[in-house]
Amino acid sequence: MRLNIEHKTWYAYEQQVKLSTQYLRLTPQNSVHQHILSWDLLLPCEATRTLDAYGNVMHVLTLDTPHQTLEIAARGEVDILDDGEMAADPDSALSPLIFLRATPLTQPDSAITDFALRYWRPEVPLASLEKLMDELLLKMPYRPGSTQVTDAASKVFAAGSGVCQDHSHVFLACCRSLGIPARYVSGYLYTDNVEHVATHAWVEAWLDGHWHSFDITNNTRSTRQHLRLAVGVDYLDACPVRGMRLGGGGEDMLAIAAVQKVAPQQ
Repeated sequence: MRLNIEHKTWYAYEQQVKLSTQYLRLTPQNSVHQHILSWDLLLPCEATRTLDAYGNVMHVLTLDTPHQTLEIAARGEVDILDDGEMAADPDSALSPLIFLRATPLTQPDSAITDFALRYWRPEVPLASLEKLMDELLLKMPYRPGSTQVTDAASKVFAAGSGVCQDHSHVFLACCRSLGIPARYVSGYLYTDNVEHVATHAWVEAWLDGHWHSFDITNNTRSTRQHLRLAVGVDYLDACPVRGMRLGGGGEDMLAIAAVQKVAPQQ
């Protein structure tokens, strides 16, 4: 399936910002799951391209002149290969054990640990995680606007609702409490459901020497409609745009992403 992606982020500040730095994980990479046909970043000035600790493409955008607005855009066309489930990275040099580490956003409490153990059967680990995914979505229905990006897994689990980021953080906490390495994945999702936004998050868990995908929000392990941008231990490591600034006062931020299916040429 061929997808066309348009993603724009706008910032407007109450006062002039003296200096700002944005860390952009907005560039997907080729893999056995996805083939990048074209991809461009539209930025106010040149950014430094590098790879972060997890192998994600990261651009560092620094504005050292006063500014009161900022616009960041990414666009491209990608082929998603019909392989059903996203395969493991063939050239990843990182040990999966790195993704056993809990973070403030994914620290399991006793409620999450008990919930994970309730459905864990060590003789059938993959089936156990599939059941855990089913039950987690029942426990935490998708509800936009019910949480903040800074809310930890324990808080959203107790609240009983959330969005894809929250589902992913709780599932990560469950996996790691069971001794299973798991990583946060950010990217885009093609869907006909207007309630779900195009930017998305899901989880990959390490079992039997492979990464297995779990999209808790859509209760599926298929990634036929997913485009991966970045991976990390939680949202903060993999989010598309993250930055810091000096000055500016309050800010307004608007992000719009559109993922469209490209009709095959006759």
